[in-house]
Amino acid sequence: MRDEVYDYNQERWEALVAADALFTRPMLDLDAEKARAYLGLERLGVPGDLAGRKVLCLAGGGGQQSAAFALLGADVTVLDISSGQLERDRLAAEHYGVDVRTVQGDMRDLSALDGASFDLVWHPYSLTFVPDSRVVFREFAKVVATGGHYYVMCANPFFSGLTHDSWNGEGYPLKQPYTDEAATSYPDQHWVYDRKPSGHQICEPREYRQTLSRIVNSLIQAGFVLTYISEVRNGHPDAEPGSWVHFTSVAPPWLEFVWQFHPGILERRG
Repeated sequence: MRDEVYDYNQERWEALVAADALFTRPMLDLDAEKARAYLGLERLGVPGDLAGRKVLCLAGGGGQQSAAFALLGADVTVLDISSGQLERDRLAAEHYGVDVRTVQGDMRDLSALDGASFDLVWHPYSLTFVPDSRVVFREFAKVVATGGHYYVMCANPFFSGLTHDSWNGEGYPLKQPYTDEAATSYPDQHWVYDRKPSGHQICEPREYRQTLSRIVNSLIQAGFVLTYISEVRNGHPDAEPGSWVHFTSVAPPWLEFVWQFHPGILERRG
């Protein structure tokens, strides 16, 4: 699905790779214990016995999750829009002596994975990089096995577009209508990559609001059952107002979901 959204995201992520941004750095110091702790499968209620299980890291290149899953014995496929990110996955796989399949593509078109039947689809933060999440859900529903799990981390739609820079002396005001596909853009956080001149121009993240009702109802209609939800909070309410730590304690910026695929469940309930 090559369009302006695809081109923008691809250009941005190739530039992030060139700048060695945080999410592009492969994990090269893992062992099985560290890999299990990093993924947090027990906390999420996802089966931890991954030996021989088929895992899809969806829009999840960079040599981080793929390496962890492969070290735990999973049969890993990574689909990502960035060739640079996928190169990091191959680098990590070579480092550990494991096999990882890499596929360059768009999460809105998984035709390259036709016939696959994944036990787990692992979707790190990227859902809000496309306007309509329903397209993504329809695609991976075609390649997940019955009883398989879907993990996704995404923006908390209620605070989409806000950062700690939104502090006005009293709070972090909501200003934009709560509508699906509303586009937002903001500067990367300082910890994402080194701001020293690198010769690469990095465009700001462009994200699209995915309302909670669209996310939840679309997945229910596609045959998924919700098994876990968490508001990811890394902050502390006593932190300095206007700091990132304070912001995340007032307006949790991320959500985590775990779903299990049971096609036809709505018909059976009816």
